[in-house]
Amino acid sequence: MELTDLSWPAVAALSKDTPVVIPVAALEQHGHHLPVFTDSLLVGEVLRRAKEQLASKVLVAPLMWLGNSEHHLDFAGTLSATPRTYLDLLNGLAENFLTHGFRRLVFINGHGGNDVPGRQAIFEVRQRHRQRNDLLLLFATYWNLGAQPWETNPSLQQHAMGHACEWETSMMLRLAPQLVGDYRAARTVESGTTFAPAARGWTTRERSAIGHMGSPQLASAEKGEHLFNAFAADVRRWLERAITWDGKTW
Repeated sequence: MELTDLSWPAVAALSKDTPVVIPVAALEQHGHHLPVFTDSLLVGEVLRRAKEQLASKVLVAPLMWLGNSEHHLDFAGTLSATPRTYLDLLNGLAENFLTHGFRRLVFINGHGGNDVPGRQAIFEVRQRHRQRNDLLLLFATYWNLGAQPWETNPSLQQHAMGHACEWETSMMLRLAPQLVGDYRAARTVESGTTFAPAARGWTTRERSAIGHMGSPQLASAEKGEHLFNAFAADVRRWLERAITWDGKTW
């Protein structure tokens, strides 16, 4: 079910155990060869595929395209909510649905910069409602749900999501090839992990002067189809767990 298609009485009549799926992403630079709406387009397609078999078991909110993209602001076209503003935005969305009586809120994320504030937001919501024992508040990034697509397609060289990389470029070649520029001329930009596993503050410009990280020149539409299927399967299984949750089990 799409929230945008329903009247308010139809929304009010839904079971309040219906998981509310809130897709969040970004509008930000993606190197020289991908459009700034890449993250939003990709998570939208992953979710479209994932929900096909779920019928009316979940309520899907409109995509929240404004993300926390401060680290990309050195590149033209990037739009960003500051981290604290973004926290308030996610908190507010959650509180809206709680006000309407829904108990299972599921954020599905398509932009790495949203991950930390997203986790913080559901933590804050839970603490404000700490006396309740009926809430399920989830935040997950679609490529971190367990899929290891290189194991079933050895042609994939990357083993982790980059930025405008082999994975994202492949998915865009499958979804909207007319929006993809000359990815074949791109060179590999290594992510670098000198201080891992410590977290380090960074800006994109200091890691990549041209904006991408990874190996976009290795991309193909066939790899993109494989990635979409792997990620959509993960998201579908995750949503099914939210649908069938018994209301108490950890």
